[in-house]
Formats: sequence, structure tokens, C-alpha cells
Amino acid sequence: MDSHRDGARASLALIGFIVFIDMAGIGLILPVMPDLVIGLTGVTLDRAAEIGGWLFFSYAIMQFLCAPIIGGLSDRYGRRPVLLFTLAALGLDYALMAWAPTLAWLFVGRVISGVMGATWAAANSCVADTVRTEDRGRVFGVLGAAGAAGFVLGPAIGGLLGGFGVRLPFIVASVLALSGAAIGWFVLKETLPPEKRRRFTLTRANPLGSILQLSKTPLVLGCLIAIFLMQLASQASVTVWAYYGIEKFAWSTLTIGLTVTLYGTLLALSQGVATGLSIRRFGAVPTAAIALLFAIPSYLILAFAASTTHMIIGIFVGAVAGMTFPAMQQLMTARIGENAQGELQGAIASTISLTSVLGPPLMTGIFGAYADDTGLYFPGAPFIVAAVLTGAAAIMLILTLKRYAIAGSGQPLRP
Repeated sequence: MDSHRDGARASLALIGFIVFIDMAGIGLILPVMPDLVIGLTGVTLDRAAEIGGWLFFSYAIMQFLCAPIIGGLSDRYGRRPVLLFTLAALGLDYALMAWAPTLAWLFVGRVISGVMGATWAAANSCVADTVRTEDRGRVFGVLGAAGAAGFVLGPAIGGLLGGFGVRLPFIVASVLALSGAAIGWFVLKETLPPEKRRRFTLTRANPLGSILQLSKTPLVLGCLIAIFLMQLASQASVTVWAYYGIEKFAWSTLTIGLTVTLYGTLLALSQGVATGLSIRRFGAVPTAAIALLFAIPSYLILAFAASTTHMIIGIFVGAVAGMTFPAMQQLMTARIGENAQGELQGAIASTISLTSVLGPPLMTGIFGAYADDTGLYFPGAPFIVAAVLTGAAAIMLILTLKRYAIAGSGQPLRP
């Protein structure tokens, strides 16, 4: 029994490492991408930014399309082979981008990254396979913290390595991914036994098919809608943060980097530490609902901020909302059969990826409309939109949980 528990613990630790690599690998290459694009094409910075946007789009759209496939394959063949294959392929893909002699090859690399970056679905399915329902929110939070740590450290390391060559971060990302796959070959144990697997079909292994299948479980459908709205809202911070800071407060690149690092650190603490404590003390339902409400005042503080100090206050308030997603994952996995956890995580990943496709043009467009010299000047407008979207997400989540969520007694919550 102890050896089985130790094996499961080692596997979960490696899965956390895989999530860290996914986020760190993305962050490693961000600081050098503009110089690499300029070096390959000879275009100006503004044109390079446009090309960079299309590179990001190609990554996000492929992740949106392929996350259900990766999740479905893990339901059919097990988590271990899918995780090891995609991680090894991701390592080779980073090596391809390190070599890429033309922009076309760089696009090929980003498309492959989008496909293989969908490992998130299989990784989170391992948690549902091995962790008791009441403990899943805590472990999902730890995985979220691992991702946040990669988000914080990746760009910093990439910026440092970029000083020695724009392709070096790709090489380091490749080594990290391939090392993770090699370690996983010896450490990672299969978490989904053969008797709990299901047949793979393309009719379910696509964004529409998986969502239609999961819509048969109202709790999951309501949570997916809430996730879409809250993640779309978060694109306001992801896409316009640096521009907003420069426009209103003349931030330097150092200030931008420090504020992003602060948020990533607080998010890691919120998900990795506070989530487990809150679920243990109050339960997953109150944690998910109440934590999300903190995002609304956070966005409003950011929208009307008069100083960098106000922005920092908004960051602290918003970090509390980081507990929402792991708590929702715990509730959703409890309602889905053991042979469809990969499908669920794939649908979640596709939902999040879709917001990465739709969010940037929406939020940057709103920022541009209200940050120029014509009409109303209010560069905080994207955060107002984010607050409204979050309010809609909170309403959807609370109504869903009120009607369908499972309390500790195992009975539906009463009005």
C-alpha cells in the first residue's frame, strides 16, 4: 500500500513538473520572439508585433481544436503514453523552432506547439484518476501554482538567456521538455486502468462534440460557461497590462516585469496554498463562488487606478479569485465518470483556448478605442468590460451551483 501511495505521489510530482515546463517553455521564448521574427523577416517592430499576434493565434487555435483529442486519447490509451509522447514531441518542436531558418518554419513550430501543448488535459486527468474527490481542489490548485511558477520564471529566464542569443531559450525549453519525458519514462505510472477506459471517437473528440456530450451534465455545462466568461475577462490583464501601465503611469519594462511577477507569485500562493485550506474549511462550493466575486472589485480598481499603488492593490484583491478555478475543477470531476475525465479536461482546455483566440482582439480593440485622442479618453475601459463579464460568470456559477452542485452531505444544494 505504501509503495503504491509513493508511486502515485511521485507521478503527481512529475505531472506538476510537466505543467511547470509547459508554462515555462511558453514564457522562455516570449522575450526573444520579437527579435527572432525581425531577424527572420527584416521587418520593422510594428510589423513584427502583427506577425507575433498571428503566431500566438496559430498556437491558441490549434490548442482549442486539439485539447479534446488529447483528452480523448488519454481516456482510450491511458494518461502515461499520451503525456510522454506529447512532452517528447514538444521538446523536439522547440528544437525545430531553435533551428527554423524561415518564418514559415517558425509557424510550423507554433502549430505543433499548440497541438502538443494540450498536455494540460491529460495531466489534470491524472489528478481525477488518483486523488479523492474531496482533495482534488487542493491538488488542482497545486498544479495551478506550478503553472503560475512557470509563468513567473519563464520570461525572466528567457530574457536572461536571450542576451546570449535569440535561439538559446528555444534550446533550453527543448532540453527541459525532453528531460521531463525521459524522467517520466521511469517515474510516471499509469493512473487509468484498462477496465476504466472508453472507445475513442472523433464525434466526441472535438470541441463541439465534447461540449455536447458534457452538456448532459448541467453542472459541468454551467461551469464551462462560467469558465469561458471569466477567462475572457482575464484577457484584459493578459493583453493590455503593459500598454495600460505605460499609457497611464509611464511604467518602465522593469515595473511591468515586477508587477507581472507579483501577480504570478500571489496566484501561485492563492492556488497552491489558500485553495486547499479554503476547501477544507468551507467546502468547494463556497470557495468557488465567493472567490470569483473578488475579481469584480479587482477589475474596477484597475480600471480607475490613479497610481501604481492602486494597481498593486488591485493585484492583491484579484489574486483571491485564483481559488475559483481549482474548486470548480473539483466539482466538475465529481460529476463525470472515470472513463471520461480526459474528455472533461479537454473541453476545459478548449474553452480556455477559445478565450485566447477571441480575447486579444476584443480587449486590445477596446483599449485602442479609448486610449486615443478621439472621443472619450478612458484607457481602463477593458477592465470595465472584464468586470461585467466576471459579473455574468458569477451569476452563471452561483445559479449552477445553487441548483446542481453537491454539498458535503451528497445532496443537491437547496435554494
